[in-house]
Amino acid sequence: MTALGKTGRALRTFASDVADGFFEITHNSFALVGLATVFCVITLTARPDLRQAGETKLMGWLQARQSAAIGLPVQLDAIERATAMNPTDLPKQQAAVAYWLSKKYRVAPEPLGALVAEAYEIGKRDKLDPTLILAVMAIESGFNPFAQSSVGAQGLMQVMTRVHSDKYEFFGGKLAAFDPVTNLRVGVKVLQECIRRAGSLEAGLKFYVGAANLDGDNGYAGKVLAEHSRLKLVASGRAVPVAAPPVVRTVAPVEPQPEIVEDKVATIS
Repeated sequence: MTALGKTGRALRTFASDVADGFFEITHNSFALVGLATVFCVITLTARPDLRQAGETKLMGWLQARQSAAIGLPVQLDAIERATAMNPTDLPKQQAAVAYWLSKKYRVAPEPLGALVAEAYEIGKRDKLDPTLILAVMAIESGFNPFAQSSVGAQGLMQVMTRVHSDKYEFFGGKLAAFDPVTNLRVGVKVLQECIRRAGSLEAGLKFYVGAANLDGDNGYAGKVLAEHSRLKLVASGRAVPVAAPPVVRTVAPVEPQPEIVEDKVATIS
């Protein structure tokens, strides 16, 4: 055999040895990875606390990377804090009311959809016309959940928070006055008290606005009842023109009279 042939055979032998070694290493590495994977799965199955911690850490890392990429904090649960729903998911009657109020008061239909749904649910439970509840909200705040009067009436229903602080205890405290749904529920309870105490709807509205001991309420009850009538027509399917929204609470608010607040209920169903 020539020197060239010997050299070629040596190179072939070397290449074969390298290939065999690489295969062996790769085979053993894959086996090691498989064993590690099985061990991790068994460990995480037996220790759900470790799995939870790992998932939390991984999610935090991914959100931090996403925040850095878009320049905004990532809060995937923010949607759960939003008081909103698609009005198309509502029954036809409620959807009509939500869209009509949206146009008149220049408020997005999604939060109004949630308020309309809540008003109908509360009205059915408490035997109070939901369109009346919505009419009170319209005149009181124009659907501004952060509205506040000069005497401290707050939120959608303009409830005197410090007077009715006991009712807010069931929702975590007085700051819940600025949660739209909570303010709605408390306001309905106060409205019911006023109507029951006064003996009629119109007189109850006078009590609600804080004008029980005054000669008049500057037309407050009339405005609420007029809006109530329009909303009833909208709910019945009638076409009602959308006029400019009325001036919110034109009556000068006064301190609630003692006879109104002394009969406060202790719980909210």
